[in-house]
Amino acid sequence: MAGKVGFIGLGAMGGPMALNLVKAGFTLVVNDIDAAKTEPLKAKGAEVAASAQAVAAAVERTIVIVETTEQAESVIIGAHGIIRGAKPGHIVLCMATIDPFAARSIADRLAALGIAMIDAPVSGGTGRAQSGDLSVIAGGAADVFTKCEDLFAVMGSRSFHVGALGSGLAMKLVNNMLVQVNTVAVAEALVLGVKAGLDPQTIYEVVRVSTGASAAWELRVPRILAGDFAPGGTIDISYKDQELETAFAKRLGVPLLLANLTQQVYQMARAQGLNKQDGSAIVKIFERMAGVTVKGD
Repeated sequence: MAGKVGFIGLGAMGGPMALNLVKAGFTLVVNDIDAAKTEPLKAKGAEVAASAQAVAAAVERTIVIVETTEQAESVIIGAHGIIRGAKPGHIVLCMATIDPFAARSIADRLAALGIAMIDAPVSGGTGRAQSGDLSVIAGGAADVFTKCEDLFAVMGSRSFHVGALGSGLAMKLVNNMLVQVNTVAVAEALVLGVKAGLDPQTIYEVVRVSTGASAAWELRVPRILAGDFAPGGTIDISYKDQELETAFAKRLGVPLLLANLTQQVYQMARAQGLNKQDGSAIVKIFERMAGVTVKGD
């Protein structure tokens, strides 16, 4: 599809994603609650709109990538939301990680006015957002997915249509749950090894080619060894996602033992002021309890 594209939410993920769209030749109309975040896009030729409503009035497709369910509801169906400016035939691409049941409710409100929606959360973190190597995991009508594939192809290197609306979010929560639980296991394992007198770099090298290897091991351990806790995704966001996972499971009647247990570790980290650090900073909780520090050369 041609035409201008709306983009709302220019944070750690949305900012790089929007810049990649501009680099690929798309004309964007952007908005963010923090006006300063629109400046890099404006400098590249994007138009800046005063509200989500104004964005939607100027485009045929609008991408939304905000942090919480409440923010998504406000941006899409709020008093100055997309629903107030979009015309019939408009497509909303909700790329935020939010409650799947809320997403379906939002979509129903839009559908009553002839506005389509697809849920398309992304996985990969800020590094892959910058390189355009995200995984896009979408739920919604197949024809709507097809109309959005040109955008997905720029923001990610792979896109999946996994089912009806809400399915993309369900899949994202399954994936996130695995990473978050595994991150706690990674932190525990490293601290145990160091307390036992093992060299942390050696632990990393042995495990990465053994049966304990995982995506979380490859993602987290190098950062822990380097003492680099600049956020690729914050502990606050991980905690928020775990709230979504556990609430979603309760509505479905599914027990989640490890998700609930490990969420308390993230809460401990938040209580100790690690909120805005990367998820790998979870290791600090176990370091303090064990009286050791995991650090590479």
